[in-house]
Amino acid sequence: MSIGLGVFLMALGLILALGVRDRLSDFDLSVIGWVLTGVGALAIILSMMIASMRNRGRTRSAEYVERRDDIDPL
Repeated sequence: MSIGLGVFLMALGLILALGVRDRLSDFDLSVIGWVLTGVGALAIILSMMIASMRNRGRTRSAEYVERRDDIDPL
């Protein structure tokens, strides 16, 4: 899952929950919308957690040591 999928699910869920005032014979579209909104929020949170866990091990640090061999040690 990615952040884009989560945003899509949240948008679709909010449209169904807040924008549609129709009921099918067996389904309440408002409840389905709120469920999709929750799933979308969960998808965003999980994808951000996975991305932060991936980046935790990748610290890019380089150590530069200047060494001059042309100086006489005495």
